[in-house]
Amino acid sequence: PFSYMAEAGYWAQTDEEAANVRAYLKKGGFIIFDDFRAGDWANFSAQIERVLPGARFVELDLAHPVFHAFFDIESLEFVQYYDRGRVAFLGVYEDNDPQKRLLLVANYNNDIGEYWEFSDTGWNPIDLTNEAYKFGVNYVVYGLTH
Repeated sequence: PFSYMAEAGYWAQTDEEAANVRAYLKKGGFIIFDDFRAGDWANFSAQIERVLPGARFVELDLAHPVFHAFFDIESLEFVQYYDRGRVAFLGVYEDNDPQKRLLLVANYNNDIGEYWEFSDTGWNPIDLTNEAYKFGVNYVVYGLTH
């Protein structure tokens, strides 16, 4: 019921793959996009347009249920791994209607998965790694319950 896609700025898909992603989302799937920044947006948004023509991205605020699905995220001022600029959590809703189901979340200018990947190395502060896991758990729980 959920999928995680990293480096969405390099995402390339055939027409058949775009149709499969669309079918997955329409059947209730939820996708987390992570690890992309600045110039990656043009390709990412073009690929989403192929999957969901006319899709509009909405910046999610802290009140959104995805940030409270299991853990209560206290701030969206997440320290990004590579100092990429302002972080944004963006979503696309079914039929572009915020009253309907959130289909995907895009961690723009961020790489939450990098904190997961290196959590056992001591390279990152534990509090940041813990916050990254909270986001991940919330995304999975949200994807399983919505």
